Amino acid sequence: MKHTLGIVVSDYNSEITHKMLLVAELHAKHLGVAIGDIIHVPGAYEIPFAAMQLLGQKEIDAVVALGAILQGETAHDEVIAFSTAKSLQELSLKYNKPVGLGISGPRMTMEQAAARIESFAKNAVEACINLLN
Repeated sequence: MKHTLGIVVSDYNSEITHKMLLVAELHAKHLGVAIGDIIHVPGAYEIPFAAMQLLGQKEIDAVVALGAILQGETAHDEVIAFSTAKSLQELSLKYNKPVGLGISGPRMTMEQAAARIESFAKNAVEACINLLN
């Protein structure tokens, strides 16, 4: 059975996230997995809302969430990262569908996030596929 992934990608820190999207799409294709809808959202905080929309679609088997939450001068990055991850986990359980967490951060610099583009994107896709199989 061929699986179909939905992808939600944050446009904030797009120099990181848009590369993550490309890696995720290529890796899914390499694994023989179809990509259904791709939804762009303003920032990581908005990812759960769009993920919920995708999880509610019958033809979407799992959702990959892609984002980059970089450290600023306050702990705002931690608030965003923890609340987003918790919301995505709750949605996964509610819809009984995997959600791959490809969101880097918190406490991450631009350089650290850039170095992890490939691993975060690929791991999020693979997590979904492993859970589906």
